[in-house]
Amino acid sequence: MEIIEYSVVEMTDPTGILTGKRYEFRLYVKFDEEDELYTEEGTGIRAIYVVDGDNEKVASYHLFDRSTESRLDFALDEDEEAALAAFCKEELPV
Repeated sequence: MEIIEYSVVEMTDPTGILTGKRYEFRLYVKFDEEDELYTEEGTGIRAIYVVDGDNEKVASYHLFDRSTESRLDFALDEDEEAALAAFCKEELPV
């Protein structure tokens, strides 16, 4: 999995119920042709990253087909999830 492009925006909680900060990451990734997630147009990942004090984590994510924006019913493997979390942590807005 290679991240080729991304964007990040801070999300706001209009209710004020949630603690910490939340960020929406939209990543566009390239998979090997042999991978079941490979598409010629590319695959995207929408991830919600939470920072609450010392606790930081990917709260949720889903994959989507880049050309149609339709959700894919797949999950990342453990190594890919760890790489996603590390990338989000590294790219947090200051």
